[in-house]
Amino acid sequence: MEVKEVLALLSSVFLITCGVVYGLKYVRIRKNYLLGFEWLIVAFSASNLLLFLVTGFKVGYSISFFLDAFSRAFGVPIVATLGLMAVTHNYRPSFTKDIMIFAVTFAATFVLVLADFVKGLLPYYYLFMWACYTLYLCYFTWRLLRAGESMHALLNTVTTAAALAVAVVYDFLPIPGDEDKMEFMIYALTVWGCQIVQQYYAYGALERTTTASSRPLVMAR
Repeated sequence: MEVKEVLALLSSVFLITCGVVYGLKYVRIRKNYLLGFEWLIVAFSASNLLLFLVTGFKVGYSISFFLDAFSRAFGVPIVATLGLMAVTHNYRPSFTKDIMIFAVTFAATFVLVLADFVKGLLPYYYLFMWACYTLYLCYFTWRLLRAGESMHALLNTVTTAAALAVAVVYDFLPIPGDEDKMEFMIYALTVWGCQIVQQYYAYGALERTTTASSRPLVMAR
């Protein structure tokens, strides 16, 4: 087994660990089911990718392919954004609405994956959606700066830029000599894992400052 193959396996395990650990933290501690379930879906996708890499099990690849399409098209740009809006816009939908959001976005993913007439446009759609997500993260960074969380703002900027690079390279700028996509996979899985971890702590920092700033208003009433 080559070094890059080992690194690909390790990066898969890293993303799985980040998705499971912080997905459960969002669910159990933050009570944010949109972010929690989305990162658990990412972990499940990476688990199936790991299964394919180790055993060649094609069903695992098919599951990972579909869930990757879901996360790129709707899961991260829409679901994760709505989840982060809990601390930027106090948007906290009911559990029923959370389920409806996932149901609609999963149904839309089936259409994207199965409809032949959109296949040629999919790379552009994925990039457009990630660009929209990046714009929101720029706003998220500004909120962190305004809250005095400069270190979280810096780390959010770094992971946001790195993730945008993944989105661009994914379909438009293949790495020279990376015919098997292993080098790209190592970079992408590592970046996504780091972004999950970084966002969790940035979310917590913004949540704390928002709660603290609202206390004087409550006392004044």
